[in-house]
Amino acid sequence: MKLLLKGGSLLGDKTADILIDSGHIAEIGEGLDPAGARVLDADGLIILPGLVDLHTHLREPGREDAETVLTGTRAAAAGGFTCVHAMANTSPVQDTAGVVEQVRRLGIEAGYARVRVVGAVTVGLAGERLAELGAMAASAARVRMFSDDGVCVSDPVLMRRALEYVKSFGGVIAQHAQEPRLTEQAQMHEGDVSAEIGLAGWPAVAEESIIARDCLLAQHVGSRLHVLHVSTKGSVELIRWAKSQGIAVTAEATPHHISLDHSLARTYDPKYKVNPPLRTKEDIEALREGLADGTIDTIGTDHAPHPVEKKDCEWAAGAFGMTGLETALPIVHETMVKSGAMTWKDVARVMSTKPAEIVGLSGEGRLEVGAPANICAYDPASPTVVRGAEQATKSANTPFEGRVLPGRVMHTILRGRPTVEDGEVA
Repeated sequence: MKLLLKGGSLLGDKTADILIDSGHIAEIGEGLDPAGARVLDADGLIILPGLVDLHTHLREPGREDAETVLTGTRAAAAGGFTCVHAMANTSPVQDTAGVVEQVRRLGIEAGYARVRVVGAVTVGLAGERLAELGAMAASAARVRMFSDDGVCVSDPVLMRRALEYVKSFGGVIAQHAQEPRLTEQAQMHEGDVSAEIGLAGWPAVAEESIIARDCLLAQHVGSRLHVLHVSTKGSVELIRWAKSQGIAVTAEATPHHISLDHSLARTYDPKYKVNPPLRTKEDIEALREGLADGTIDTIGTDHAPHPVEKKDCEWAAGAFGMTGLETALPIVHETMVKSGAMTWKDVARVMSTKPAEIVGLSGEGRLEVGAPANICAYDPASPTVVRGAEQATKSANTPFEGRVLPGRVMHTILRGRPTVEDGEVA
């Protein structure tokens, strides 16, 4: 099938048409001949390579009350994502070749986004012994990223062994940086607001101490480390130092950590409860600066859907986590592009090109002839009110409920096939 995406602004720069044939970009230029092609109008739209998320919770198998691979990838498509990485904290845990292959097949059957599976670092996420890293890497799922996200690999010996093991096949360990002893019973960022409202504090050093340790471990064994959901100014500074030393560390920030601060906990509304917690305005500014200068490599959504009873309750009983796939791009637009801190080319770097590079996705993240036709077309001038109940995700626990965001995804194209047209999931 031929498809012509007509008149869009490539990376917010020059206007051009994109001719797609047999799932690949066949031609890019002005005034391309539409003969034999279906035409999608992209006038006024920003054309980006399909977005790639390294941090998505699809919940299936075992937690289908919150999300399924089908509903999660529909949400991904609605947000402009053509590839998501499914985190391992499912039930059963994605710690064997059999389970990761099952999730991969579910993604293929759903057809809304490419699903890459993240394997667990330790068996059952228990932090006691390494999972079948080699078997998962050699499986049909070709796992290259491993994480116990949701819990920290706190044992330094296990972390060292994991870093050493994945070197043989070019893998990367993605760490949830949270020293467990420093965060026992913690509910929110430790600071003046936690003291004021009486919720147990979560100190920044609990994150920073693990990042410092793991950067040094990665340097010691010569392996690759990816730091998930960085949330503090100190963490940004540590990662900046590690990169200056040539340590192979990459890092991500989430849309909520670059836009929301801990004062929202004053509402006692669990929709603002997340791990790691929302931090201070100073931390937010440091994260934005880190994204702009390349210290922070990617935006990871940490899309964490929950059933209504896990969020419609008192704060202490509420689950940690927020949905994020469908609001990520508008939040980055609002916080980074409208402020002038980043261009649309930079957005493509942190939301597509660099994530694809980290996990070795061949051909992803590029708008060029011969590349797979994975494309996001975004309208920057179409304000949208966030309504969690109306989103494609199965869960409605968005922290941006009722907020007007500055734009919306109009078209998402996966391997030449539209999964979103005119703002609606196909």
